[in-house]
Amino acid sequence: MQTLSPRHVKTEEALRLGVESGWYAIKVSGTFVSGPHDSEANCLRKIDEIHPPLTKKKQ
Repeated sequence: MQTLSPRHVKTEEALRLGVESGWYAIKVSGTFVSGPHDSEANCLRKIDEIHPPLTKKKQ
């Protein structure tokens, strides 16, 4: 499973990339997976929906 992280894309970069400015969930490679989100908190919630945190199994 690939780790996703939040990244804020400002207006200047958004214009260059042809996307809206805002928060995006991205792969380590820089590929956008989800977004734009209006806040980092919303972006992190989406990341948790896509890849829920691993939980240890009780033995």
